[in-house]
Amino acid sequence: MARGDRVNPYLVLFLLLVSLPTAGSQVAVECSKVSTGADGTRLVLETSGSVPHRIFTLQGPDRVVIDLPSAKLIGELPKSGVNDPTLVGVRSGVRDGGDLRIVLDLKHPVRVKSLVSSSDRGAGQRLLIDLIPAGDPAAGRPPATVRHAGSTTGARQAVRRTRQVVIAIDAGHGGKDPGAIGPRGTREKDVTLAIARKLARLVDKEPGMRPFLTRDGDHYVGLRRRILRARQHKADLFISIHADAFRRPDAHGSSVYTLSRGGASSEAAKWLANRENSADLIGGIDLSEAEGMLANVLLDMTQNATIEHSTEVASAVLGQLRGVGAVHKNEVQRAGFVVLKSPDIPSVLVETAFISNQQEEKRLRSATHQQRLAQAILSGIRAYFRKFPPPTYLVEAGGAGTREYVIAKGDTLSGIARRYRVSLSSLQAENDLQDGDYIRVGQVLAIPEGS
Repeated sequence: MARGDRVNPYLVLFLLLVSLPTAGSQVAVECSKVSTGADGTRLVLETSGSVPHRIFTLQGPDRVVIDLPSAKLIGELPKSGVNDPTLVGVRSGVRDGGDLRIVLDLKHPVRVKSLVSSSDRGAGQRLLIDLIPAGDPAAGRPPATVRHAGSTTGARQAVRRTRQVVIAIDAGHGGKDPGAIGPRGTREKDVTLAIARKLARLVDKEPGMRPFLTRDGDHYVGLRRRILRARQHKADLFISIHADAFRRPDAHGSSVYTLSRGGASSEAAKWLANRENSADLIGGIDLSEAEGMLANVLLDMTQNATIEHSTEVASAVLGQLRGVGAVHKNEVQRAGFVVLKSPDIPSVLVETAFISNQQEEKRLRSATHQQRLAQAILSGIRAYFRKFPPPTYLVEAGGAGTREYVIAKGDTLSGIARRYRVSLSSLQAENDLQDGDYIRVGQVLAIPEGS
C-alpha cells in the first residue's frame, strides 16, 4: 500500500452548499486572500454563485485539496511568503473538463475548518478555509532525508527506521510468454528476469529497503496476479521491467510509463463493482464500508495521489536512465498497462531498450549493461524516497547535516530556495551551480542548513 500518500477518511469533509449551479454554467471563483496568524492560515474564496464543494487532505507530501464542480478560476492565485509557517504554495487545475481543483501545498499536517458566508459582491458566496496546525509543526515528517557531515569517510550517522519500504520488482513475461524476440533470438523474458534479479540484489543492500520479485524463475504469472502479489507483500512501489520492440529496426532508447487517466477510470469501475476487491484496504480505507458516492470519491482521491507519485518515480528513473544510454522519449509516457493499475501503489513500467534493435539487443545480453540499468533504476528509486519518505521509514535524524531534494518537472532553483527558506546564492554555492546553469529532472540537489 502507498504509505507515503495514505488518505485519512476522518479528514474528508463533504460540504454541500445550498444549491447546484445552473446546468451548463460555471461559477467564477476568485482566491481573494491568504492570511496567516497565531491560530493558523486562512484562505478566502469568493464565488459568483452557490457551488457545492468538498475538501480533503493528503499526506506524503501534506496537501489540502478543494474541489468545486462546474467552476472556473479568475484572477491570480496569491503567492505564499517565504516565511509562511504553513503554506509552501497554492496551485490550481481543471478536472473532468469543467471542475476546479485548488491544491494547498503544506509544510506540515493541518486540521481543516471551513465556513460559508454571504459575499460583499452581490449574489455570490464567500468560502473561508482555515488551516490549523495539527500539533507542533516541528513534529511533522522531514521533507527529505539527511546526509550527515562530520566524518572523513562520508558515512551516514545512524538513522532510526521503524520498517523497511518494500519494492515489488516485476520481470515482464515468463514461461509460455517469451515476450519480444530480438534478431539474434534473445527473448525478452530472459533479459527482464536477469535485470530484475540484479535490481533485487541492489535493493537488498540498500538500507531501509526490501525487494520482492513477482517472479523469480521462468514461469508465467498473470498480469493481475502480479498486482495482487505486490499488494499481499504490502509493496510501497511497483517496478515492471520490459524490453521494447518495433517493426523499424532503428527504433532505440529507454522509456518509462505510468498509468493513463483512462486506464485509471476503467480500473476504478472494476474495483467498485467487485465487493471482494472493495473490502481490501485502499489508501487505508475499507471501501466495502462506504456508501457508493463516498467510495467513489475515496477511490478517486487515492488513485489521483498514486498517479502523482508514480509520475515522480518515473521522472526520477528516466533521469537516471539518461546516464546509461539514449532515451526513446524525453518525457514520461502514459498507457493503460494492466500491471500499472494498482489503485494504491505507485507503479511504473520501464522499457529498458528496443530488443528489436540489433545494437541494443547486444547490450541487453551483456551482464555489465544489465547491471548499469539496474543501478540506474535503483538510483531513481532512491531519489524518489529521498523526496517522499513514508512516515514510518525515516522518523528521526540526529545531528547537523545537509538535506537533499530531487528535481521534479517544473522546478526552478529560485522556487526550491523559497520552499526550503534558503537564499538562492547559498543553494547555488552548495551545488557548485552558476547563474544560467541547467538543472534536469531527477537531479539531486543538496539543501544547505541555516542559510
